[in-house]
Amino acid sequence: MATIKPFKGYRPPLEIAKQLSSRPYDVLNSEEARAEAQGNPMSLYHIIKPEIDFPAGTDEHDERVYQKARENFDMFRKNGWLVQDKEEKYYVYAQTMNGKTQYGLVVAAYVDDYMTGKIKKHELTRKDKEEDRMKHVRVNNANMEPVFFTYPHRDDLRAIIREVTKGEPEYDFVADLDGFGHTFWVINDKKTIDQITKIFAQIPYLYIADGHHRSAAAALVGDEKRRQNPNHTGKEEYNYFLAVCFPDDELTIIDYNRVVKDLNGMTDDEFLSRLEEDFIVEKKGAEIYKPQHLHNFSLYLSGTWYSLTAKEGRYDDSDPIGVLDVTISSYLILDKVLDLRDLRTNKRIDFVGGIRGLGELKRRVDSGEMRMALALYPVTMKQIIDIADSGNIMPPKTTWFEPKLRSGLIVHELA
Repeated sequence: MATIKPFKGYRPPLEIAKQLSSRPYDVLNSEEARAEAQGNPMSLYHIIKPEIDFPAGTDEHDERVYQKARENFDMFRKNGWLVQDKEEKYYVYAQTMNGKTQYGLVVAAYVDDYMTGKIKKHELTRKDKEEDRMKHVRVNNANMEPVFFTYPHRDDLRAIIREVTKGEPEYDFVADLDGFGHTFWVINDKKTIDQITKIFAQIPYLYIADGHHRSAAAALVGDEKRRQNPNHTGKEEYNYFLAVCFPDDELTIIDYNRVVKDLNGMTDDEFLSRLEEDFIVEKKGAEIYKPQHLHNFSLYLSGTWYSLTAKEGRYDDSDPIGVLDVTISSYLILDKVLDLRDLRTNKRIDFVGGIRGLGELKRRVDSGEMRMALALYPVTMKQIIDIADSGNIMPPKTTWFEPKLRSGLIVHELA
């Protein structure tokens, strides 16, 4: 069963919460972070993307950069830009996108649950990315950014959240860049806090929705500290890491699309002819065409959109991985026709989150940067949970959750 606990979070004062908060470290590059933080010494980018405090081009993995993160974290606390709560609490974090709101509980998740598989994952992690975040956690002795979990929805938790959110929020603002709403409540009532802990103890598993590298890094550093401490008791704060847990029926998963630089030496007609072996191909014209259902794809090629529907027998509905559209397209189009393998490292392909819209696919092809684009129907939450429960791993670049968690509203110290 899932183990969580309340914690003494570090938070910004109300009047600077919007100014201090930021997008997650991994959704933008150094120069974008530098531009967003320009003229704002309170931006969390000075801690999570500290290379922006060095000359442009400085390696973000330079040891001086990690040390700068710690210097800035200390400075934020000294200046009163991040202030620790005096008592252990849970928090509610709500996000609103396109008129839809999802409500998450901010908790300290248990390292042991990650190590033993009670916190389930559906993606592989890369060692270099893990080590980067581990260094960041080590040097700050804190989880500066939360990971994004989901759990099978429960009416009792929903009732508690509904009651909490009747009260006045601590923070309530709309982010300038994306226009998404972020609202945050502090749970002070001891009885409610105990109730939440007991309910989570009845939930068999938590699932990582977004933030696999942050989860791995946080858990591995916690485990490392445990092994290095001869007086370890199991009650230390490093046994836990920062997470926001959302019910599975409130989350929004959007498409994660592909753009490819060439047709593997084929003409348009030859490429389309090869696709007809495994797909029903329908020409749609110049207007953007969006996939309508599972196993239906949209292709953009030479100024024209096409509908591709996988033919019966080309996929296995009983295989949780084989039935995924990302698997079908990877096998029948990218591998079989375009000879594209090892999607994690191949330079002929790039991936575009659906938040950018299908117009971004069109733009990249029309510009001549890419030769063709492929849009996929989003995976479902059920598919993600089925795969995690079966112990399988999704193919690369399968899921894109929106909205992203705002960093800086809450920090968890490991001391």
